[in-house]
Amino acid sequence: MDLGLQDRIALVTGASSGLGWAAALELAREGCRVAICSRSEARIQAAARRIVEALGLSEDRVLPLVCDVTDEAQVIRMIEQVVDRWNVLNILVTNAGGPPAGYVGDFTADDWRAALELNLLSTINLCRHALPHLRRAAREPNGLARILMITSISAKQPIPNLYLSNAARAGVQGFAKSLAEELGPEGITVNTLLPGYTRTERLQELARVQQQRTGRSVEEIEAGWAEQTALKRIGEPHEFAAAVAFLASARASYITGVAFPIDGGRSKHLL
Repeated sequence: MDLGLQDRIALVTGASSGLGWAAALELAREGCRVAICSRSEARIQAAARRIVEALGLSEDRVLPLVCDVTDEAQVIRMIEQVVDRWNVLNILVTNAGGPPAGYVGDFTADDWRAALELNLLSTINLCRHALPHLRRAAREPNGLARILMITSISAKQPIPNLYLSNAARAGVQGFAKSLAEELGPEGITVNTLLPGYTRTERLQELARVQQQRTGRSVEEIEAGWAEQTALKRIGEPHEFAAAVAFLASARASYITGVAFPIDGGRSKHLL
């Protein structure tokens, strides 16, 4: 299937590892020129090299940038760097690391503020400052403009020990649905991707937290997570990334405002 992504320009945040890196790799595989960012210059440079080497690309097709997405000034500068390099922005994939696990009594007011800055306000600011460029891309002949927000299945079905994430991800969901309604007439689609248990560094971190709380082994914890899914296994990053590429593509032109679970059937809600 031709996804219509050849030479489209994509920006993927939080892309030094995990789901962000997998998404950037898949978009590059489908022909996009990809800008990726992380707070760490060493990690994002290494991530760019891994994409180039994995796909046999020329280095000029991957642009590694340093950006803390909780800092609005850095967000503005990053988007300017992407557009200065390639003159347009077609696809924005918002992503950031998850906040700490824990229960309601474990967190201070500052912890709540930090979680909202990381997962909600960063998404809002990325969209706000990318929108002028996405609007211009949508108006071009054969234009394509997409916003994809990586959140969590907890946006639809809260996870007991992820209070900070549950609250922030639900906020992203409300923002995305509102934005999809506003931007639909302009041909810009807005969708969220809701990963479940996927084999990343974040999942390993959550397993260690549960191990400390319960005394169970990481293997037992992961087996319990797998059992919650219809497929009875933990997902792989490339399976998540395939959904990113499709929703970013020309083939997904009539899909917007959707919260798209990629969780192996872990969530049990009807809608």
